[in-house]
Amino acid sequence: MNFNKLWIDELVPTGLSVDTIADTITMAGLEVDSVNPVCGEFTNVVVGEVLTCADHPDSDHLHVTTVNVGDEVLDIVCGAPNCRAGLKVACAKVGAVLPGNFKIKPAKLRGVPSNGMLCSLKELELSEESNGIIEFPADAPVGMDIHEYLNLNDSSVEVDLTANRADCLSIRGIARELGVLTSKDVNYPVISEVPASVSDTFSVDVQDSDACPRYLCRVIKNVDITRPSPLWMQEKLRRCGIRSIDAIVDITNYILLELGQPMHAFDLNKLNGQIIVRQAVAGEKLVLLSGEEAELKEGTLVIADKSGPIALAGIFGGAATGVNAETRDVLLESAFFAPSAIKNRAREYGLATDASHRYERGVDYTITREAMERAISFILEVCGGEAGPVNEVVSPEKFPVRNDINVPFSFINEVIGIDIPKVTVMDILTRLGMKPNESADGLSVTVTSPSWRYDIAIPVDICEEVARIYGYDNIPNCDPVAPLRMIKQCEAEVTTYDIKSVLADNGYHEVVTYSFVDPASLKIIKPETEAIILPSPISAEMSAMRTTIWAGLINTVLYNVNRQVQRMKLFECGLTFIKDENAENGILQEDHIAGAVYGTVADESWNTESRDVDFFDVKGDVERLLEVTGRAGDFVFERADISALHPGVSAVIKLDGECVGYVGLIHPVVQKKLGLKRPVFLFDLKLAALKTRKIPAYAEISKYPSIKRDFAILVDASVSADSIISVVKDCGSLVRNVNIFDVFAGNGVPEGKKSIAFSVILQSTEKTLEDNDISSFSDSVIGNLADKLGAVLRD
Repeated sequence: MNFNKLWIDELVPTGLSVDTIADTITMAGLEVDSVNPVCGEFTNVVVGEVLTCADHPDSDHLHVTTVNVGDEVLDIVCGAPNCRAGLKVACAKVGAVLPGNFKIKPAKLRGVPSNGMLCSLKELELSEESNGIIEFPADAPVGMDIHEYLNLNDSSVEVDLTANRADCLSIRGIARELGVLTSKDVNYPVISEVPASVSDTFSVDVQDSDACPRYLCRVIKNVDITRPSPLWMQEKLRRCGIRSIDAIVDITNYILLELGQPMHAFDLNKLNGQIIVRQAVAGEKLVLLSGEEAELKEGTLVIADKSGPIALAGIFGGAATGVNAETRDVLLESAFFAPSAIKNRAREYGLATDASHRYERGVDYTITREAMERAISFILEVCGGEAGPVNEVVSPEKFPVRNDINVPFSFINEVIGIDIPKVTVMDILTRLGMKPNESADGLSVTVTSPSWRYDIAIPVDICEEVARIYGYDNIPNCDPVAPLRMIKQCEAEVTTYDIKSVLADNGYHEVVTYSFVDPASLKIIKPETEAIILPSPISAEMSAMRTTIWAGLINTVLYNVNRQVQRMKLFECGLTFIKDENAENGILQEDHIAGAVYGTVADESWNTESRDVDFFDVKGDVERLLEVTGRAGDFVFERADISALHPGVSAVIKLDGECVGYVGLIHPVVQKKLGLKRPVFLFDLKLAALKTRKIPAYAEISKYPSIKRDFAILVDASVSADSIISVVKDCGSLVRNVNIFDVFAGNGVPEGKKSIAFSVILQSTEKTLEDNDISSFSDSVIGNLADKLGAVLRD
């Protein structure tokens, strides 16, 4: 939003400099981006009157003129096509300095003396472009300095407004805000009702009153649009960043800036039947004023007549009914469109207009008629004509709800952090237009949000307004004081941070990938699970919700491999999404922690043998992760057939008979399809399985010596090491540890069998173990292994 200081001064005569005004509103939340002069730097340019204008004797486009500048008459050669006798112009006299340090000196142009220069808007940096010299009104005083005549000692201020402050998208809104901040009254323009001089009206049918609760239109007959808008209006528009076009457009733009109410004018004689405010029908087309053709979509609010759409409501007018120099009768529109009906619609059509910018943020619905009367008075004054009566269609029950908000004074002080006197709070709320009403007990205040503030809805909004107007600079900068409280945490609970720390301590790096992945990758990694496809994905490669974290991890590995990273240990913690009719919304969301290991065990070094990572390295990392629960022995690793993993180098991890994770080498076929040239080891665990810790309990430390016994057995090749350890541990309370130290198959071992050697450490807390105790235990071990696993003791 741009505004110029002199226009604001008309409404709020604060006497403040433009820099002070900029600082004041910035500290109140209206951030000022820039403050710029409204014209370039120039001197000695005055209003002149062209007395004579003749063709140059030696040029086809130059003119020889005599110009009255008040105290003398100057001979000036000018090449502007619009130069003519009787024109009031901007004349730079000899000695003048124009923007860019361009000095005016006496000269001869093709043999004819020229003692000055007739200036265009561009040459004085009053505009970025111009088609000829400036044309001033006939009553412009000859000889007056241009700065004085145009009030050019002014500044243009650009304010960067947040989306909630639509009320400041107008001069009235900025003035209202400045008046509150400086405790000054605002001199709002007096807007009187313009009586109808003709009886002509135009029928209106609002079919969607939710989107358009109020629609006003008024017929104006016999206008002359060729008349220029007043210079003061053109200057105000220019200083706010809007180019003058014609009288009707200038006036509607002026109302847009002054009051914040967008308006639109139709050529009355091009309308068919009546105005209809309705939703567009898919496939309808509309040629816009810009000349572009828009194919309308369902959900778009349009202004139509009986022949079809004639404008995008609140966004852009149509070319077929636009006004031009031949227009004689005008239908002026002033409406309130609900923000929800306009929001995002302009972007759908690649448009960005001042009207849509305001409507989608919220326009004051009480000023619609006021804006109509203001515009009509200007049109009749500038373009002439006769106005008919206002035709209004309104549904008051569809207006935005303005709820009463009750706020205790103590709450305001608590939120802001200081004690603001009650009388100050009441004064601030009154000046903000909230009509505060103090409660009978004096403990609270009830306010009603103004019609121009859509962002005030709850008590903390009131606190913010009070703090803003009271002044953030007036609030002491104190360190916050709060009581320290110990956070309750169950000793048996394992935090996600604890789990991540274990992996980080083992050399893993955490990555964070998108929950959206390529469905093709998911089909390769986890073909048995149906992916959830997004209806409006960011891209085709991110169109499915991940069913496994491995998809993102493998993609991260591939990305780094392609950038010559030769060794990686990565992990990620996040949600997976699987279709499940029994889950809420039909989607089962589970927290998982997963990892990927690639390359060698360690970086190349002179004292360490370099080797590739293997299954047992990764399994060891997973086992260290399981140890955070204090019950790593309860987790069982079993061979399993997993589609993404190598069938001979993988395992399923179970807890109490339930699958809680996987670990293993990526399947060669999957590896090839995903573009990996070397193997990757993966693991995946449900986070819930790691969240509960077994609380350690005191156990007596034995004062008696331990004894170690070794065993070597023959078992079927299918028997797992875990099952052997489990059987041995069940052989009595004397067992302190079981360790398998040798596995052999081949020469000397029957086919289909393998030899396993293990050691057992025995210790009692009651006595020193004797030979008979050890023999009895050994017999028990051999017997149980034979009965349960078919094991045979080796000779």
